[in-house]
Amino acid sequence: MSNKPELFGTDGIRGVAGRYPLDRPTIWRIGCAIGRVLAKPDGTDAARIVLGEDTRESSAWISETLAAGLRCAAAEVVHAGVITTPGVAFLTHDQGFDAGVVVSASHNPYADNGIKVLSSSGTKLSEGVELEIEREMSRVVSPANADHAPPFKPEPHLVASYLERLIKLAPAASRLAKFRLVVDCANGAASGIAPALFRRLGMEARFLNAEPSGRNINAGCGSLHPQSMAETTRLLDADLGVAFDGDADRAIFATREGRLADGDHVLFGMAPFLKQRGKLKGGAVVGTLMTNLALELAFARQGIGLKRTAVGDKYVLEEMLRSGINLGGEPSGHLIFADLSLAGDGIITLLEVLGLLVETEQPFEALLSGLRPFPQVIRNVRVREKPALESIPEVAGALRDCQSELGDRGRVVVRYSGTEPLARVMVEAEEQEAVERHAARIASAIEAAVGSR
Repeated sequence: MSNKPELFGTDGIRGVAGRYPLDRPTIWRIGCAIGRVLAKPDGTDAARIVLGEDTRESSAWISETLAAGLRCAAAEVVHAGVITTPGVAFLTHDQGFDAGVVVSASHNPYADNGIKVLSSSGTKLSEGVELEIEREMSRVVSPANADHAPPFKPEPHLVASYLERLIKLAPAASRLAKFRLVVDCANGAASGIAPALFRRLGMEARFLNAEPSGRNINAGCGSLHPQSMAETTRLLDADLGVAFDGDADRAIFATREGRLADGDHVLFGMAPFLKQRGKLKGGAVVGTLMTNLALELAFARQGIGLKRTAVGDKYVLEEMLRSGINLGGEPSGHLIFADLSLAGDGIITLLEVLGLLVETEQPFEALLSGLRPFPQVIRNVRVREKPALESIPEVAGALRDCQSELGDRGRVVVRYSGTEPLARVMVEAEEQEAVERHAARIASAIEAAVGSR
């Protein structure tokens, strides 16, 4: 077997619901393997696991099948019902569970789903533990009745505990009362939690896409499609707009004028604020290969460092913990405020941005005015296989030409998606024409060599 997990990608196990590896017998085996691997080594106690899900129509039966597999390994399973991924991360750590499991495919379409497994501290599992689970699966035989897992009921107090945590993190309600929000819940896991939170805080908010049907999660809305949220923010003259993804671990914002602000913008606003107050640990921020070069240059002018990692919040968190840094994230809107949570939490990100507005007494657009992101193009190429891209002569040649022309005033990143059969090409530089030209050439070379069409 490989030394790298085969089923687990950068964000758990993901696929089309009903097809391998998300068919019922395989899901049952995954649950049983998780329960066995996480059981106490001396056999004195079984694992206690909290399980949550998003709003996809497949999430309920996947959760039931997983729970049946876990229980066959003697695990105690407590169901939180529909809840965000960071909500499960909080419950896992706060209430002493051995692990948390989330049934969600995050920002993917409704037909997809996934299984995310979180450690007792609420972080994603190490690759070593993921490998153990995959190896244990080879020793598990699913029963003939794996297609008929019994239903089980959620325990509402778990979501209530997470809601209370969010309320404690929010600025005083009296200081929030003047703000008007637009909140796009992506018809996902935030659809119940976010309205309940802002009702408790007494804030005026317009909620969009908060009526999940099982099939409308992320459908033309949420953090991947924030334009409608931004336009509504402009039309209502709201102070701030935000769009979450399906499991609410990401947040994309909009200013009063309807200008979109991604994770880089939030880091740009937050890092100097924290530095001025002596709260930016490590004197730096952790980003990824996709973090815009303009942000790195802007930080350098303010004496703030930027450490880059591979794409994926698990890699961002690993570097934050290794370097003693408490702020990091990705342009996708996945931000980690490590002093508050080791999981990226879109709702916590929103509360931190509101706190920034309260403390600075400046509008969001003013706090972002100093960042002028370089033009950046991302091209996705569907591929049939994933050989090393630099080993393909035409791709390697296109990359060399791009780097030679851009020098230190531009960047190119090519990588495979960890969750989909895609090669991603990112080019950024000061001139839009150069960005478009190089991205098109590199993407064409990949398409010709390993494209699936």
